[in-house]
Amino acid sequence: MEFNAKRVDEANAEITATMSKATIDAKMDKIAKEAAKTMNIQGFRKGKVPVNVVKARYGEKLSEDAANEVLRDLLQEGLAKLEIANDELIGEPGVSKFDKKENGDIDVEVKISSKPKFDLGDYKSLIPAVKEKKVAKKDLTERLENLAKGSAPLEKIKRKRMVKEGDFAIIDFEGFVDGVAFEGGKAEKYALEVGSNSFIPGFEEQVLGMKYEEQKDIVVTFPETYQAKNLAGKEATFKVTLHEIQEKVAAELDDEFAKKMLPNEEDATIDTLKAKIEEQMKTELMYTYYREELKPAYLDKLVENVNFALPTSVVEQEVNYALNNKVRTMTEEEIKELQENAEKVEAIRDELKADAETSVKATFIVDALAAAESVEVNDQEVTQVIYYEAMQNGQNPQDVLKQYQDAGYMPAIKMSMIEDKVLNKLFDEKLGK
Repeated sequence: MEFNAKRVDEANAEITATMSKATIDAKMDKIAKEAAKTMNIQGFRKGKVPVNVVKARYGEKLSEDAANEVLRDLLQEGLAKLEIANDELIGEPGVSKFDKKENGDIDVEVKISSKPKFDLGDYKSLIPAVKEKKVAKKDLTERLENLAKGSAPLEKIKRKRMVKEGDFAIIDFEGFVDGVAFEGGKAEKYALEVGSNSFIPGFEEQVLGMKYEEQKDIVVTFPETYQAKNLAGKEATFKVTLHEIQEKVAAELDDEFAKKMLPNEEDATIDTLKAKIEEQMKTELMYTYYREELKPAYLDKLVENVNFALPTSVVEQEVNYALNNKVRTMTEEEIKELQENAEKVEAIRDELKADAETSVKATFIVDALAAAESVEVNDQEVTQVIYYEAMQNGQNPQDVLKQYQDAGYMPAIKMSMIEDKVLNKLFDEKLGK
């Protein structure tokens, strides 16, 4: 049996061989003998089925299984010769050729991708300068004022006037489509924040200028994408009565306010609260700075300076992913043109390849950085982050987790968390934290 295993480069290898008919037949005999020991065939006692009967009845399937087993043996032999361990493989080996010849021999070619081995070098010397970010006084004051306003109770305005932007209009309303009231279109003493865009487009604008106890018909059209299909795209008339106008009166930024905001803090003062808010804002600023400025600059430097071969199969997967995303933005006419012109598809793939290689290279570099810095993220940490973000968005955490699991997003989320964790660690060290 002809056999050859060679490395294309550090991350790719190929095995070529001719599986002889004699080798396949011998493997088939072995499989048939094992099957005969347990097979139930009418007219024969269990374990006493002749091998030739098994082969006659299941010959095609046995031949296929035998060829696959010979192929697996070839793969293991090739990996041993190439000194590639099973845990170094990336994805499944790809059979790029499987040609059966007239004499029963089969010519095969198997392409293998493995984890690239490379030296990061002095990776810390490539970290860009890291600067301490400071919170502007006006931004801190604005955050505190918004906090005071957000926590303030609603109070009736001191003198009657017309509704203006930012007011809370206390209204009764009832909606009708074609003169018929619809479900969910009625409320009494509802506090509508004018300008919040929480109602149907055009509704809040027509509340502007209303006076106490004024009644008004407000006509709007439900969006075509409205969740209630029986109302989507339809014109509706709301009969609205304004009872009063309320506003939020922000608390004084004093020690009493600080105690309210920091109930678990002993002897809290406004200075204590300011310090905590400033620290929170600084953390936000540094996170944005790390993620949007330092991270891209550092990864670009690493990609430029750290050189190694990339697994072809992974690059191809990245190109396919980018191509699918590009197709989603195309018109039906453009998609039809691609379907009819294979050369154009290949031209687009060639355009996407450079970015795909950069992305794949950066992923392996981040993985190597995490190993070098002993940074890990366990599954529980991933779940906690998903739960927190879901709750922040008012979603059911278990539902969101299941959606991510079913869609196969978990490894990507975990990798993203590892990336943030290791890069933040390096940037913090550079800053001297």
